[in-house]
Amino acid sequence: MSWNKEQKSVVIAAYLGWTLDAFDFFLMVFVLKDIAAEFSTTVPAVALAITFTLALRPIGALIFGWIADRFGRRPTLMINIVCYSLLELLSGFSPNLTTLIVLRALFGVAMGGEWGVGSALTMESVPAQSRGFVSGLLQAGYPSGYLLASLVFGLLYPYVGWRGMLFIGVLPALLVLFMRTRVPESPAWTATQHSPRVGLMASLKQNWKLSIYAIVLMTAFNFFAHGTQDLYPTFLREQHQFAPHVVSLIVIILNVGGLIGGLSSGLLSERFGRRWTIFWAALIALPVLPLWAFSGDPMLLAAGAFLMQLSVQGAWGVIPAHLNEISPASIRATFPGLVYQLGNLLASVNAPLQSAIAVRHANHYGYALAIVVGSVVVTIAILILFSRENRGVDMTAVSEMEASGGTSVETFTAPQACRNT
Repeated sequence: MSWNKEQKSVVIAAYLGWTLDAFDFFLMVFVLKDIAAEFSTTVPAVALAITFTLALRPIGALIFGWIADRFGRRPTLMINIVCYSLLELLSGFSPNLTTLIVLRALFGVAMGGEWGVGSALTMESVPAQSRGFVSGLLQAGYPSGYLLASLVFGLLYPYVGWRGMLFIGVLPALLVLFMRTRVPESPAWTATQHSPRVGLMASLKQNWKLSIYAIVLMTAFNFFAHGTQDLYPTFLREQHQFAPHVVSLIVIILNVGGLIGGLSSGLLSERFGRRWTIFWAALIALPVLPLWAFSGDPMLLAAGAFLMQLSVQGAWGVIPAHLNEISPASIRATFPGLVYQLGNLLASVNAPLQSAIAVRHANHYGYALAIVVGSVVVTIAILILFSRENRGVDMTAVSEMEASGGTSVETFTAPQACRNT
């Protein structure tokens, strides 16, 4: 892979942007109990703040995506990072639960914008043959942020408390200084910045079939991620009664599997194509299900968690490149993030769904996890076969042709020799 200095800076900035976004989100997850104690309420009441964070992410994807498509990826991403960092800081000053929930809802808007804008800037900037690896690297930012939050919690929480944890969350704003001096604008956006642009609604209307398909696909993907992550610590603590340090170790191993899976599948997608890499990565989860959900030994459960996230993030690792390559060029900063976050919103029922299934089966969380994840894996494997494959598409050329009223991404694809359909 041959990258110039500017392309390396773009990749670093986008990876850190998503890593630190996830870091700020997961800091809150670790201190729900402490917040509830200070505000004399319950953990479920505080957890409502997380619900609002997730629910408002599509609004952020729409707002920041539209701004990025109109005014550029780089300045929008900088504003986005400052917004979520400051909202994290302000959350630490919350005098009551209501204020905290409002601030976390606004944080959700900012969080929802980062992924789509950052992935568009990156995929439009790096060489086409590098998109697979970079896609896996970007998606690896999510488990990286989770790991970083875990380390901060373990090392600093006893000294700074829950408010201090959130104060630390302002640090990602420093990334803007790096972006201000080192990161250039996307060449695809620069090439068409003075050209007439198709409006957001008009473009979505023209591509309504693709939009609906992508939202359904991303709903399944978000069920795959949340279905394997959200209640897994509860499964380990409630069903197996493991001590916190055992749960923590399994979660660390889980995230290592995710990191390896995302990076590996991104590289493999350059050789075997986006669709088939997603197809086989997702199917790995099926034979892993018994080990992951029905083992009793912590070592076996850790192995199952590692392999499951190898599958989950293996499938997810291809998504940033795939969604950007099939996106209409005029809304490339909006489309991937919007369909991703709408899918996330629709999949937000996962935790209540799995909990309800577990309760109906004598609190057997393993059964609940397995039934949901098994169903979703089959769904993804079927859906992805109906997707387009635009691996290696020249994004700048597509942007220029769409701006001039020419061929759209639906038909303007890479040479057949560079594709695997």
